[in-house]
Amino acid sequence: MKPYLSVVLPSYNESKNIARGVLEEVLQFLKDYERSWELVLSDDGSTDDTVEELQKFSKKDERIKVVLNQHKGKGPTVKAGMLQATGSWRLFTDFDQSTPLREVRKLLKYTSEHEVIFGSREIIGAKREKEPFYRHIMGRGFNLVVQLLAVPGTQDSQCGFKLFSEKATIKLFESLYIYSGKDNRQDAFTGAFDVELLYLAKKYNFGMQEVPILWKHFQTDRVSPVRDSILMFTDILKIKMADWTNKYPKQ
Repeated sequence: MKPYLSVVLPSYNESKNIARGVLEEVLQFLKDYERSWELVLSDDGSTDDTVEELQKFSKKDERIKVVLNQHKGKGPTVKAGMLQATGSWRLFTDFDQSTPLREVRKLLKYTSEHEVIFGSREIIGAKREKEPFYRHIMGRGFNLVVQLLAVPGTQDSQCGFKLFSEKATIKLFESLYIYSGKDNRQDAFTGAFDVELLYLAKKYNFGMQEVPILWKHFQTDRVSPVRDSILMFTDILKIKMADWTNKYPKQ
């Protein structure tokens, strides 16, 4: 039987987050959730004990599946999980639960009107906790570029809390070009993966809704403000060039 909601958690060397109980929090929410569900744990070639812990955790419920991938970065890892999910609605969310899974209820309110519904830390009603000032400035600067060059009207393209209908999932994730997973990226860089998804959603005329959510900052050594800003800007140019050179499937 097709589940109503699939939750996809991408992971890469998540021992610390597993130790602080994020998986138990996710599972508890899903067990209390009133509709059918599945949890897809999609790993990006972790080199610590993450895979062992995910497989152990999956034995707690038959609705949990583990997807193992080569290390290619967050985009291809999310793609693998979303396309192996089977739900009518499919959410990907950050493993550290910077946005708690319970916030999905806010997104699900819009499923009768839209097919791409995504969390935002910038619009009225959103809450940010413990975010360093430099991260906020970096995010606002990047979003200005996104609005000018890729997805006008979007206040927060980078929040890792996005919900898609089954139809939108298949069309958008199979159409990815920059983050298709064909190349071998040797780091955990996220880049403009979310921008490419929203760019394609706009290109293919999917109804989109940006929803204010709660977001908490957790310290990480995976973000390099200067390097990441340059790489993300470069990725946006690649997305535009891919469209101009007809690399994306026609509608």
